[in-house]
Amino acid sequence: MRLQSPWQPRLANAEVTTVERLVLALGDDIIEGKLQGGDRLPAHRTLAWQLEIGLGTVTKAYAILERRGLVRSVKGRGMFVAIRHAREKREIDLSSNAPPAVLTDRLLARTLASIARKMDADHLNLYSPPTGHLEHRRLLARWLENVGVTIEPSNLALTSNARQAISLAFDLACGPRGTILTERISYPGAIALARRKGHCLIGIDIDAQGMVPQALSSALERVSCGHTAVYLTPTLHNPTTATMSAERRQAIVEICRQANVWIIEDGVYALGHSATPALATLAPERVFHVNGLSKTLGPGLRIGMLTLPPGMQNAAEEALQDIPFAPSPLSCAVVGEWLSSGAVEAIPQALRHEAQRRVHLATSIFDAGECVSHPDAYHVWLPMPRETAESVAAAAALANVKVTPPDAVMVDRDERATGIRLCLGSSSLDELTAGLTQLAQLLKAHRNG
Repeated sequence: MRLQSPWQPRLANAEVTTVERLVLALGDDIIEGKLQGGDRLPAHRTLAWQLEIGLGTVTKAYAILERRGLVRSVKGRGMFVAIRHAREKREIDLSSNAPPAVLTDRLLARTLASIARKMDADHLNLYSPPTGHLEHRRLLARWLENVGVTIEPSNLALTSNARQAISLAFDLACGPRGTILTERISYPGAIALARRKGHCLIGIDIDAQGMVPQALSSALERVSCGHTAVYLTPTLHNPTTATMSAERRQAIVEICRQANVWIIEDGVYALGHSATPALATLAPERVFHVNGLSKTLGPGLRIGMLTLPPGMQNAAEEALQDIPFAPSPLSCAVVGEWLSSGAVEAIPQALRHEAQRRVHLATSIFDAGECVSHPDAYHVWLPMPRETAESVAAAAALANVKVTPPDAVMVDRDERATGIRLCLGSSSLDELTAGLTQLAQLLKAHRNG
């Protein structure tokens, strides 16, 4: 006699299709560890009867979960949980801004088996062109359509990660020592990169929508001469989570047109946020759009993309001639397989769902007004004076909770208003709960003196 499934059938409470509600419910329970690897799942007909849904609905939901590698079908025996949980770490790392894990060993094994039969060996036997193989640029141009960016493959440069794409954009827009205007609180990697290259950094005031147009205009009037660019993240800003309205984006573009400066748009968090246009769509003649797959599929897929304004292709190829950045052909083949198989379609939705759950957890732990968040971001922002931020970060380190150093996000080292970025994606839910609770207690203790 077959063992009964330990799973208590349910549908997620979400305004999506019944198929998606079942996928979310089962996926959550597997990822959270309520179901273990090898656990039996209810038979198709049994589950359909228990939930009062169609048999086809169950079949579709199981198929999606199997493509994600969360479940596996054993012929003649049924459906089983396939996920394996990683070993627990002692330190709770809330400093690495990675997305929640949705890729599994089973999905990867199936993908590699498929691409082994059709991958072009020349992509491994030969060096790639400076901006990447044309086939791979065509592939990633298709991917960029998901964020509303339409680009000819010839005007796309591929890199090994998004930070390299930012580096290339800095080189093309600013030369060896230019001026970069960015949000006064900005992405730590971009700040560090600009400083290493010798660029002059100018911090621009921000509000709930990100960079303030009037502040940008005033700052540009004070910039004397030389190569100048505006670097910004209009969607799910890192670290504040601010997202610009369409009106704000248009205002920024017009100011940069009048000042005749380049725009470097960091769009790594923008997948699925095409309701507002990308800056590259509003001003393709002056926008370098940076994107990558680490924040939308997984950190191990090191592929970066930089869209090039018309006439910049030769300059990009020249810049990459001595130090090429092209991504691994194997990573590109993996993405190509997921696009063609449809496996990638469920990943953004799963990531958004998991991000929303983790953001809700964070906002429920901290007091009202302490935490700035967006439901689709993988991080939250705790604004506070610099002295408080440094004290809390140091206390967190002693408690084995790692956070982003407060000064890492500051353009002006003398800035007094900063905060702490908390990255929610890379830790298990138990670790995340423990780390956030510890930080909330440290903040409360600091306020109480």
